[in-house]
Amino acid sequence: MPDSTPLPEYAVEVENLDKTYAASNRQPAKRALKDVTCRVPRGSFFGLLGPNGAGKSTLINILAGMVTKTGGTARIWGHDIDTEMRAARRSIGVVPQELNIDPFFTPRELLDLQAGLYGVPKAQRRTDEILSAIGLSDKAGAYARTLSGGMRRRLLVGKAMVHRPPVLVLDEPTAGVDIELRRQLWDHVRSLNARGVTVLLTTHYLEEAQALCDRIAIINHGRLIACDTTEALLRRLDSKELTVQVDRDLETVPEALAQAYTVEMKGPRRLTFRFAPSRVGSGRILEDLAREGLGVVDLTTDEADLEDIFIRLTSAPEEESAA
Repeated sequence: MPDSTPLPEYAVEVENLDKTYAASNRQPAKRALKDVTCRVPRGSFFGLLGPNGAGKSTLINILAGMVTKTGGTARIWGHDIDTEMRAARRSIGVVPQELNIDPFFTPRELLDLQAGLYGVPKAQRRTDEILSAIGLSDKAGAYARTLSGGMRRRLLVGKAMVHRPPVLVLDEPTAGVDIELRRQLWDHVRSLNARGVTVLLTTHYLEEAQALCDRIAIINHGRLIACDTTEALLRRLDSKELTVQVDRDLETVPEALAQAYTVEMKGPRRLTFRFAPSRVGSGRILEDLAREGLGVVDLTTDEADLEDIFIRLTSAPEEESAA
C-alpha cells in the first residue's frame, strides 16, 4: 500500500541551533554555532558557504548525528534529530570531505555493506544500479585502494545513496577532483536533484555554488549572516561595470558623462562605467555616449558575482555581520 504521509515543506529545518565545545587541554570553551535558524526547502539545491572554521562542518555533523548540539532544534524530512533519531538518520545521506573508504573492500562490497548497515533487505539493494550511475561499473570488483581520488569521491556519493535518502549532504565533494570527474559528479548530482532529492552542498568553489545552487546560506563566526535565493543575494551588491571602446581618441572624459556617472578612462578610447543596475541601465549609458557623438566599437560588462558578496559579508566585523 503506498505511503500517504504528506511530504514536508522543508527538507531540513534548524531553529536557534547552538553548539559550544567544552574547554579541554588548556583551550577555552568554543561556541561554534550561535542561534542558527535556517530552512532548506524540499527539492532545492542548497549551498552552505563560509570561511574555514565558520561552523559549516559542525552544523553538518549535528544533522548527521556525529556531534551533539548544545541547544535549539533540528529536523530532517520532518523528523526531530533527538526524538525521532532513527527516522532522521534514514532521511539523510552524507558525503564527507575525508576519503574514509576501507582500501581492502571493493566498491560492490562497500555499497552492499553500507546498505546492510541501514537495514536495506538484499532484494531491495540497488548496488549495480548505483555503480552504473556513479560510473564505477567497470571497477565494481577492484580493491578501493586502486581507485583514483575522483573515483573514491564518486564512491562516497554512492555509499550515501544506498538507503534512498531524500536529503543528500555533500561536504566539499570536488576537493582535489579534476575537471572532467568534477563534471561527471555534478551531472549525477543534478540528476538526483531533478528526481526530487534535496541537495545540501558546502564548497569553497564559489563559481560552482553560484552555478548549481538555487538558494544559499552563508555562515561566519558561527552565525548565519545570509540565507536567500542565489538571485536575491547577487542583487544585494547592486554593482556593475560597463567598459566601452569608442570610435575616436579622447583626451578626457566628456564633462556630461563625468557629471552623470562614475567613469574612468583606461586608454584614449576606453571608458569604464561603474553603476548600480537597479537605478541605471546599460542602455541609458549607451544613449548618453551617442549624445556626445561617440560611437561604440566594442563593449564588455562585469557584474557582481557570488565571490563579491561572500567577501563583503564575511570580511565585515563579527558584530556587523550578525546585525
